[in-house]
Amino acid sequence: MKTAVIYARYSSDSQTEQSIDGQLRVCTEYAKNNDILILNTYIDRAMTGTNDNRPDFQRMIKDSSRKEWNYVLVYKFDRFSRNKYETAMHKKTLKDNGVKVISATEFVPETPEGIILESMIEGYAEYYSAELSQKIRRGNNESRRKGNLTGGKLPYGYKNVDKKAVVIPEQAKVIRYIYERYSIGVFVKDIIAELASKGIMYNGKKFLPNTVYTILRNERYSGIYHFNGEVFDNIYPQIVDTTLFEQVRDKISLNKYGKRSDEITYLLKDKIKCGYCGKSIVGDNGTSRQGERKYYYKCRGRKQKLNDCHKQAIRKDILENIVLESVIEQIQKTNNLDYIVNCLMQEQQRQAQANVVLNLLLKEQRTTENAINNIMTAIENGGTTNTAMKRMRELEARQAELERQILIEKSKTAVQLTEAQIKDFYLQALALEPKLLISYLVKQIVLFDDRIEIQFNSPIMESPDSRGFLLCEKSIKLAYKVPHRAEITKLEFQIELYV
Repeated sequence: MKTAVIYARYSSDSQTEQSIDGQLRVCTEYAKNNDILILNTYIDRAMTGTNDNRPDFQRMIKDSSRKEWNYVLVYKFDRFSRNKYETAMHKKTLKDNGVKVISATEFVPETPEGIILESMIEGYAEYYSAELSQKIRRGNNESRRKGNLTGGKLPYGYKNVDKKAVVIPEQAKVIRYIYERYSIGVFVKDIIAELASKGIMYNGKKFLPNTVYTILRNERYSGIYHFNGEVFDNIYPQIVDTTLFEQVRDKISLNKYGKRSDEITYLLKDKIKCGYCGKSIVGDNGTSRQGERKYYYKCRGRKQKLNDCHKQAIRKDILENIVLESVIEQIQKTNNLDYIVNCLMQEQQRQAQANVVLNLLLKEQRTTENAINNIMTAIENGGTTNTAMKRMRELEARQAELERQILIEKSKTAVQLTEAQIKDFYLQALALEPKLLISYLVKQIVLFDDRIEIQFNSPIMESPDSRGFLLCEKSIKLAYKVPHRAEITKLEFQIELYV
């Protein structure tokens, strides 16, 4: 008796589970009428036929190598595949395993003409699929030009009413509040705390940093929507004033290190390591379904399969913004800034007192002056030899050169920075060059899935040891909870001082 398996599939566009039932019923009736015993059934739900990336399809091809059945029975050939190249490739694999594909609704005779007919049916299926996709894209573009929605999840703040995006007033107020607070320098974590204190939630839960950053970057709130290189300004009603949106976008750009460019800079890559396996955290990237490039920090041990580390990847911009905000938050605290300024003032004074080059020059100057004085004494006592006069001219020339070099060295420490100037430098760095703060102040970052530990460097301080100083480390550990992936929420921090 001939044996077969049934393969059924429906796409994700307009078909449902009922389509599977219909395919199975027709295939079962065909098998019964043709004395074929059905041994197994393979089903792929909501899977396109334009490629072979289908779990049960791949399992069926693999199982055919056992040569336990004679046929693969499908409702129509396009259920098997809509790609002529992949169809031919997989049919060749099945044929080598003694298996033939049969359509329950499309009769193909086992003749040379049947080969041509089957090829035409498969070609038409691929043509139909491509034409349908083209029609859908064309129809969606026309819908967008008319200001209609074409599907997909709407951003926070909008709802779908008769295929039109309509503003939800309560959520629009929250969006404008987030933009206004961020534009004046309020940290995202503080914005979240303010929203929570007002009882404002996101889908019934507390706002998360990546949710807020997504809102701050979404240009739809300014009334603009980009799709496939075309700009639409008639789909999403404007919630955020254009000037405010541009101001926030510029502010985010200042803090978003390694933004998309020809060469991506991962600001933290030389300072960060995995808290689980100890390997370094390196940059990684991928492409979303919309074709947008995404950048991440990922454990090198997991990325290169050096171990079985389970550390999850974290979005680059989210992590860098949180570290930056933590650095700025700590340095803005009066005690911390005073501590840094005090240490730098002490170091400035120490360097001025311990200028080795200047001390050597001054010592040589005194020696040279003594030598000149000795020769002058000899001359006064009647010693006027040519050798003495020659040595006198050499010492006077060296004396002039020493005076020039001493003036240069003194000028290096002549301008002493005041406490106000040092504070002003850090405050300007907060606004203009926050990258410098991370580069100079952050010593190491240890990353876990549920927390981040940030260790800060402190300035050089005086010490009574033989060197005259030692490097103190002020370690500030900031703990964060990570519910999943890049959703990071700050919980608490504690300060430890090591000397």
